[in-house]
Amino acid sequence: MEEHLTVGRVAELAGVSVRTLHHYDEIGLVQPSARTSAGYRAYSAGDVERLREVLAYRRLGFGLREIADLVDDPHTDAVAHLHRLRGLLLDQRDRAAAMVTAIDRELEARAMGIRTTPQQQLEVFGAQLYEAIGSAYPATRRTEPRIAAQVWGALGDARTVLNVGAGTGSYEPPDREVTAVEPSAVMRAQRPAGAAPCVAATAEKLPFADRSFDAAMAFSTVHHWQDPIAGLREMRRVARRVVVFTHDDSETGWLHRFWLTRDYLPEVAGLVAGRPSVDRLADAIGARLEPVLIPWDCADGFLEAYWRRPEAYLEEHVRRAVSVWTRVGPQAEQRAVERLREDLASGRWAERNRELVGLDAAELGLRLLVA
Repeated sequence: MEEHLTVGRVAELAGVSVRTLHHYDEIGLVQPSARTSAGYRAYSAGDVERLREVLAYRRLGFGLREIADLVDDPHTDAVAHLHRLRGLLLDQRDRAAAMVTAIDRELEARAMGIRTTPQQQLEVFGAQLYEAIGSAYPATRRTEPRIAAQVWGALGDARTVLNVGAGTGSYEPPDREVTAVEPSAVMRAQRPAGAAPCVAATAEKLPFADRSFDAAMAFSTVHHWQDPIAGLREMRRVARRVVVFTHDDSETGWLHRFWLTRDYLPEVAGLVAGRPSVDRLADAIGARLEPVLIPWDCADGFLEAYWRRPEAYLEEHVRRAVSVWTRVGPQAEQRAVERLREDLASGRWAERNRELVGLDAAELGLRLLVA
């Protein structure tokens, strides 16, 4: 039989007051729908699931009216809510990590007798936080022309291009009519002057009619989408050609081939667990797969870019421009960096990866999906 929980028991388990639960009941946000044997109102499993979503959104800072709209959305099921909450929590963690880094820097400055300016002190809490902490991003995340040439070549003769998950605009072809889609206000704000017009939307719900564009592209963004399959199908709907830069995150394709994830950051396997495989992504839109080689002097500082320059991963500004380092957490990051530093000093890294020294480009599982 389905277990029904009393108001008092739910309050105890959830860490909220009975008064809070009564208020949610009164405003119709979470209403217990079951009855105990004594006739008292109780929470069913479905009620508890809804309450869990309400409390999670509440603790993320959403107002009750916003929460009601979210949990009552008929197009969002429990799994979709979990994906959305996970993304919001990761974003909150990234912000907290960035704030800690900013505070640590101020503590270091004060220890040396340097007083930060009022503007710098407020930046820790303001909208400029990502710009202050993410200053390494424009310095290390630049368009790599050899990879760009492969992406732009795959676009064929397309004149109108939709760039989905466009970020700050890297890899947007300069000789075509580009429209960008980017859900993050922070990223949209960092797009340079003269960049393509950018629409606030998600890949899963593109606000365009069928076949609105000659081609749709997405560069290193699919792994951030809540539903990659749905996003790719949307791209296929609005464009006659689809080009997607992503990676094969299987053990043979990436995790065990790339020495950083294999030997120093095994936690990355947990980050990619449950994602659709690259083959499944390709099958969803009928795409062919093209390998993308990474030049040894790659200008774009994504995770795999420094495969022949391991010392770069010891640099704080390099790591901050790659989301993986924040997502694995500070303990894993510190352990990986210390172990890599030791192996570089002792020669163990060079001994273990001697075959890389003579390569001009490496195949580390990066792929183009072309449909």
